[in-house]
Amino acid sequence: MYKGRTNICKNSYILVRGTAPIMLVAHLDTVHKEPVKQICKTQNGSILMSPQGIGGDDRCGVYALNTVYELSVGKPWLLFTCDEEIGGVGAETFCQTHKAGKLPKAMDELKIIIEIDRKGQDDAVYYDCDNNELEKYISGIGFKTDWGSFSDISYIAPELGTAAVNLSSGYYNAHTPHEYINRKHLNATVRRVVDIVTDAAKPSFPKYEYIERTHFGGRYGGWDDWGWGYHPGKKSSVELMLLEDDPELKGIPADIREEYAALLDFYSAEELEQFREELGDQAISMLFESELGEDYGLPETDEGEEDYWRIGK
Repeated sequence: MYKGRTNICKNSYILVRGTAPIMLVAHLDTVHKEPVKQICKTQNGSILMSPQGIGGDDRCGVYALNTVYELSVGKPWLLFTCDEEIGGVGAETFCQTHKAGKLPKAMDELKIIIEIDRKGQDDAVYYDCDNNELEKYISGIGFKTDWGSFSDISYIAPELGTAAVNLSSGYYNAHTPHEYINRKHLNATVRRVVDIVTDAAKPSFPKYEYIERTHFGGRYGGWDDWGWGYHPGKKSSVELMLLEDDPELKGIPADIREEYAALLDFYSAEELEQFREELGDQAISMLFESELGEDYGLPETDEGEEDYWRIGK
């Protein structure tokens, strides 16, 4: 599709060169072990599922990038990465290549980075990027600021010095057999991103600089104004009190309360309650392991680095 316009690092990423100073990001891997063999649709074709796992995370993003590119007059840069689901491996390689000065110089002129790799509808997640002007712009076109733990732009934005946001792409119940795609929600994001690309191509469009957030994390824990430090799975007494007082956690058994709280970065309380109703409390632990990995909350390694992944959307 993009022959003659790409920089490729095998098994890591595909960079498609654009003409507008905006880059769109999506990842090529899914967590499902089987390829899709059957696709089930609602009668009107708006909802898609698969017995093998539809893999909307992040097939939706890949579809969106290709579609936005086709619909845009000024072409955006596209970055397709590998192995986002195991810690942003392809994105990290991309950053190393940029640091070595082996990517097109025009990348230094990017004004904004948009990732399309978020569940649901109308969410906008900024991770450690704290550019208020970007947030105002994105909120002004109908997206609502939400929280997330990690995606490829967590590496890419600080490396390029360009502010970034991850937008909803219409998939739900990611990393589970119940995953489905709402095509109406996906296409609504596509239309708005086409508008963003059009805006970015205008000389008057500002450069949104990457500004590091002074605290980070999900609903609980994180470097913050009180200096607790980020210790997943090791809650302070203050944090545990917050868990107990949170109205969304009332009635949640103590043995799954921390996991439940962490999953609220990925799912609504209604979605989690549906899982509990169908599969019991063990569904929370299963989802937690899927979203955050088996290493979440392990102690520091000999090298003094936290031995866990901040995986999820």
